[in-house]
Amino acid sequence: MSGIRRTPVRNLPLHLVLVLVGAVMVVPLLYALLSGFKSTDELSRNPVGLPDSWVTSNYTDILGSGSFWRLVGNSTLIAVATTVLVVAVSALAAFSFARFAFRGREVLFTVFTMGLMFPFAVAALPLFLLLRSMHLLDNPLGVILPQAAFGLPMTIIILRGFFREIPGELEEAATLDGCGPFAFFWRILLPMARPALGTVSVLAVVTSWNNFFLPLLVFTDSTWWTIPIGVQQFQGQYSTEYARVFAYLVLAMVPALAFYSVAERQLVGGLTAGATKG
Repeated sequence: MSGIRRTPVRNLPLHLVLVLVGAVMVVPLLYALLSGFKSTDELSRNPVGLPDSWVTSNYTDILGSGSFWRLVGNSTLIAVATTVLVVAVSALAAFSFARFAFRGREVLFTVFTMGLMFPFAVAALPLFLLLRSMHLLDNPLGVILPQAAFGLPMTIIILRGFFREIPGELEEAATLDGCGPFAFFWRILLPMARPALGTVSVLAVVTSWNNFFLPLLVFTDSTWWTIPIGVQQFQGQYSTEYARVFAYLVLAMVPALAFYSVAERQLVGGLTAGATKG
């Protein structure tokens, strides 16, 4: 019985840390949510309390705006296209690095990993000139292709580690059954790597959704603006109406939070599977 009583005491510091981390994450979101239901005058007088009168028009006016939904649609299109491209290319590349032995394999893989140390800011000017020469400015491909390129290193590293853990005996058995390399990749390897594919897909979607600098560099026409640019423009337009700005920020975060809540199990399952195999 003494051991049972000591267990909660030993776990108390960990629980306190988890509560503090949760508070740091939840409190700003809750503050922004409540602030969006206030008027700007009330927000100045009562910044931390509950609203005296709930001003729902701050949210409904934004939800009724066609420009907001256009931004959501643009961000969704770019995020989905980027994710499909980066996962498809990375899966094939990781399969080659993991299952084939060829001269220069490790050197080439090292070149890919060096991409993690290449900051986007350094590539901004050359990338802008390249996209302009290819007539990809004010074109969603001008964001999708660079995002996919910058997402390749991390995605290849994650998938390669997972593919290398697949037993070689399984591939040999598939070969004896008349299954070629690509058929083994498509029919056997990809279904087994579903947790890892889910993990890299979630990371790619979130990275694309939060990308601000690249769409700002590529899009001058508001037709293809994404959510982060829309947030900046809204803040500039309503710089003195803080309550409306808070409402816009909350609504801009809702799609990403909703996607994460749906994909959380897949993300955690992929990371857990990778840790178990490691």
